[in-house]
Amino acid sequence: MTSRREVNFSNAGVPAGTPRSWAGRRAWLSGDCAERSVAAEYIAGGAEVLARRWRGQGGEIDLILCRDGIYIFCEVKKARSFEEAMKRLQTTQKRRIRAAAAEYLGHVPEGQLADVRFDMAVVNGQGVVRVLENAFGHF
Repeated sequence: MTSRREVNFSNAGVPAGTPRSWAGRRAWLSGDCAERSVAAEYIAGGAEVLARRWRGQGGEIDLILCRDGIYIFCEVKKARSFEEAMKRLQTTQKRRIRAAAAEYLGHVPEGQLADVRFDMAVVNGQGVVRVLENAFGHF
């Protein structure tokens, strides 16, 4: 007698942590594409990408980069327009990003004495990237 085992291939080839719903998958892929575009902008400007979607106990940071000895913690937002994307960064999210950044800095040689900057990168519906340096101070 042969036993049959059902195998679900609906998520085959999808990275771990990827949402299972189609809408969630589309949002995840759209965010991933936006983050890659932003990372390319930073790399073109001489930055090194240290981590993508770094998750600590305090929260998640989309991009962690370093340029000229400055650690850059970047939140990436994608929307149809730049204005819409900029409105999506809330005070509570900024607190979580700062907490996660403090946790990350606990693992670097300079620790909490490191030079840091909190940027926000916005990507519009056409894929155009704008980086707002020191953005947390502007909101």
